[in-house]
Amino acid sequence: MADDALIAAQRLSEWVSRAPTLEEDVALANIALDQLGVARLLLQSLGDEDELAYLRSDSEFRNCLLVELPLGRYRGDLDFGWTIAWLLFLTAAQHLRYNDLAGSDPVAAKAVKESAYHLDHATQWTIRLGDGTQESHRRIQAAIDELWPYTHELTEGLRERWLSIVDPVLEKATLTRPSDEGWKPSGGREGQHTEHLSYLLAEMQSLHRAHPGATW
Repeated sequence: MADDALIAAQRLSEWVSRAPTLEEDVALANIALDQLGVARLLLQSLGDEDELAYLRSDSEFRNCLLVELPLGRYRGDLDFGWTIAWLLFLTAAQHLRYNDLAGSDPVAAKAVKESAYHLDHATQWTIRLGDGTQESHRRIQAAIDELWPYTHELTEGLRERWLSIVDPVLEKATLTRPSDEGWKPSGGREGQHTEHLSYLLAEMQSLHRAHPGATW
């Protein structure tokens, strides 16, 4: 969960100053900060947060493959519809996991409240884009179709509950849920990642590795 949140925070931070509206720029930045905050608290419970974030190699990370995918993988640049579909899938799973742990873990108790906002934000935008123009519908449906196979690894152990959250959103947004048959990429939980994580970590870890032990 820590790695999912950390990598998601890094991905979402790419939207800073680039979102379609100023309000959305602030919203995505705040969601990224929330993800980072949870990641830090979880990593602190496991050891030295800086070492765990900045000195592990890609094969030592245990995030699901979904979070490391570029937010516009097949378009060469950031894509808002892709990001919203990605955020809906991720935050629905995170909300369930944090809620399951909230009674016994103070980090999860804090995170479940934040994840509820993240999920609501993604839900509202999914409906707005799916039930909007022909172009907005086409683009977010394409994103959903491309991202869906990666949701199986994300939702292992909670698939049916996750679908009970996501399905009504897709229906209200007039979007089609892809089939669960076929390719189901996995391996992230075992440290087997796409090439995208290597590039992401190179950027995220470069300053710390270049100046080890530096303080502000």
